[in-house]
Amino acid sequence: MKKSVEEYVRSIPDFPEEGVIFRDITSVLQDADGLQLAIDEMQALIDPDEVDVIVGTESRGFVFGAPIAYNLHKPLVLIRKKGKLPCAAISQKYDLEYGTAEVEIHKDAIKPGQRAVVIDDLLATGGTLEACNKLIEKLGGVVAKDIFLIELAGLKGREKLKDYEVASVVCYDGK
Repeated sequence: MKKSVEEYVRSIPDFPEEGVIFRDITSVLQDADGLQLAIDEMQALIDPDEVDVIVGTESRGFVFGAPIAYNLHKPLVLIRKKGKLPCAAISQKYDLEYGTAEVEIHKDAIKPGQRAVVIDDLLATGGTLEACNKLIEKLGGVVAKDIFLIELAGLKGREKLKDYEVASVVCYDGK
């Protein structure tokens, strides 16, 4: 019987603090069948005719975005932490629990009207992906969909992404 992606995810109780269950994807990546299944299931959430470009978020979005872009024969665009891109870029700040962070994209990465699917490993509070979506839109692109391997529904990330189509392979009720 074929395993589900959820069966490959390692759950670690009380990490990083008591009461939290950490959903570890390294156990998915370290198993060839788990990795292939994760990529296949994320890719199945994409209609290739409705997307022009795949966008991977630093860093685990690169892990899943690259093979999906390759399989669909679509360009791969990277959104990175501020200061990591070598060419002219635009940036977007977003709030963290304690402070702020900033992501950026090359100014020439998305052309006006291009439809982008954003790939990341985890939907938690939604702040990072909200910032990524804003970057795509600043360049004139259209966010066709946000796709995640795992969603932690208890952190209500979908609320920040309510204006976008969101899909996840595995959804956990808690945090």
